[in-house]
Amino acid sequence: MRLIQDLDDLSEAERGGAIAIGNFDGVHRGHANIIARLLARAKDVGGPSVVFTFDPHPVRLLRPDEVPPPLTWTDRKAELLSDLGVDAMVAYPTDTALLQLSADAFFDRIVGEMLSARAIVEGPNFFFGHDRQGDVSRLAQLAEAASISLDIVEAATVGETLAGENSSQADLLRSEPLDAAVADQVVSSSLIRRLIADGDVGTAGRLLTQPYRIRGMVTHGAGRGAEIGFPTANLEAIDTLLPGEGVYAGRGRTNGESWVAAINIGANPTFGEAHLKVEIHLVGCRKQLYGQPLEIDFLARLRDVQQFGSVDELVAQLNEDVQAACRIASE
Repeated sequence: MRLIQDLDDLSEAERGGAIAIGNFDGVHRGHANIIARLLARAKDVGGPSVVFTFDPHPVRLLRPDEVPPPLTWTDRKAELLSDLGVDAMVAYPTDTALLQLSADAFFDRIVGEMLSARAIVEGPNFFFGHDRQGDVSRLAQLAEAASISLDIVEAATVGETLAGENSSQADLLRSEPLDAAVADQVVSSSLIRRLIADGDVGTAGRLLTQPYRIRGMVTHGAGRGAEIGFPTANLEAIDTLLPGEGVYAGRGRTNGESWVAAINIGANPTFGEAHLKVEIHLVGCRKQLYGQPLEIDFLARLRDVQQFGSVDELVAQLNEDVQAACRIASE
C-alpha cells in the first residue's frame, strides 16, 4: 500500500481503478464494508483500489471551533486501510481552493482528471463540493455521464454489525452492555467518538477494524509509580481523542516491541493530585522510554479512578489491575 500526499506523485499504475472518497476516520466496520466493495470493483475494472482522504479534515478549515477530535492520524489510517487490502491512500492536503470547488468541478478534477476513475464506491451520506452541494444523486448523474460505475453501500446499524460479527466471549466481556438506543444507530465515526469519550473502548473496538489506539511522547512524571513497584510512562502530546477518565487494559507499542499495559487516565487523588494525566504501566518493561513515542491500544475499561485510604490499598488494587490487564490482553 502506498500513501500519497502529493497528487503529482500519483503514478499511472494508481490511476484508472476504483476509488472511494471520504475521511475514513478510525476505519470502522462501516468503512470496511465500503472497502470490501471497492476491492471487488477494482478487480472488475482491472485497476487499483484507491481511497481519497483529506488532510486536514475540511471542518478544520471551515469551522475550526467545531472540528471533531480525530480517531486516527494519517499514517495509522493508511496502515488500517492497507490491512483491509487497499492499494493506495491519497491524503490530499486540504486547502481553500479545494473547498471552493463546486460539486461538478470537484468531480471533473479529482475523479476524472487526477484519478481517471472507472468505478466509485461510497456510502449513502456522501457529500462533495462547495457547501456540500453534491450528494449521491448528483454523483450518480455525473458518474453515468462519464461512464463510471457507481456503488452506494448501505449503512449498517450497530446491532446488525455486532450480530453478524465473529466475536469471542472475550470480546463480549470487554464491552459495556449494549444500550437499545445505540443498537439502532448507524456505525459512524461520531458514534465511536462518543463511545470512546464515555470510556466504552470495548464496544468501540468491536465497531472498529482494530482496537482503538492513541500515541504520544513519554515524559518524566513524579516517579511515585516506580517507588511502589509500578513504574509508569507518562504520555503527553496526544493528538487523537483521549478515552474518558478511568483505568484500562491495553497494550503499549514502541520500536517494534509490545507489552501488556495497565492505563490510568485521570487525576491521582490518593496523592492529592487533581490534574488529569495519562499514565501507562507496561508489564515487564525495563527499558528507558523517556523522550520516545509510545502507542497504546485500548482493550477494555477496568474501573473508575478512585482515592485509596493508604498506599497499601492502592498497591493491592494495582496488582488486581495488572492481573486483569494480562488476562484480557491474552484472551
